[in-house]
Amino acid sequence: MDFEQQFKRFDDILRSESGCSTALDYIEQTSWILFLKYLDDLEANRKINAELTDKKYKQILDEKYRFSVWATPKNKKGEIDYNKRRVNEDLIDFVNDELFRYLKEFKKVDADVNTIEYKIGEVFSQLKNKIESGKNLADILDTIDKMKFTTSEAKHEMSALYENRIAMMGNAGANGGEYYTPRPLIKTIVKVVDPKIGETVYDGAVGSAGFLVEAFEHMQEGRELTPKEMHILQDKTFYGKELKSLAYIIGIMNMVLHGIEAPNIQQ
Repeated sequence: MDFEQQFKRFDDILRSESGCSTALDYIEQTSWILFLKYLDDLEANRKINAELTDKKYKQILDEKYRFSVWATPKNKKGEIDYNKRRVNEDLIDFVNDELFRYLKEFKKVDADVNTIEYKIGEVFSQLKNKIESGKNLADILDTIDKMKFTTSEAKHEMSALYENRIAMMGNAGANGGEYYTPRPLIKTIVKVVDPKIGETVYDGAVGSAGFLVEAFEHMQEGRELTPKEMHILQDKTFYGKELKSLAYIIGIMNMVLHGIEAPNIQQ
């Protein structure tokens, strides 16, 4: 099953949820689960890389709250372990009462705002799980579990499809007076401005972070970045502000899925 089919599967499942009635809801609810799966794969890669260099890696999330543990626990055969997996009301109660509360705590007053830990707290302090059916949530978790973000090709395909879903969000938001700049127009503007590594890119109405993401892609296109250049792009290049909560959250997750681990976006 490819990523596009999986996204269609998400929408089919969410259509039966009373709390999810628009494309905005579908994207919001899919996004937080995708975010946690992506984070789980990211941590798995970091742990492997650390072990290869005889270093220790400290996981961001406690074991109980990692996607591979609470969402899709596996047995020795690599199959879902239904003896360990929460189902129905137990699954929904865990997500609403334990998981989200735990993730919100990463947004601490004294925390460094330019870290992925802080962004986790910020995202989940503004999100709410709208999936009321434990069966529906389990079906989505099973589908997302098949999505692997362990290669650059997979991440690129995933981010491209995510952008298409954001375009849907723009169409859905148009009735409410919101407007999301079409991707072809963004590409053209970024190409004309031609930002270079070392320059700062700022969007004062960042929305889904389309301009920042496209600028990031443009600035690394066709070249092998040095560690110093990648550090500059990760931490000291892209900045934005956004008023609306949903757009702000989607913007952060969009940048994370494109490889900017701690986006410098403020609400």
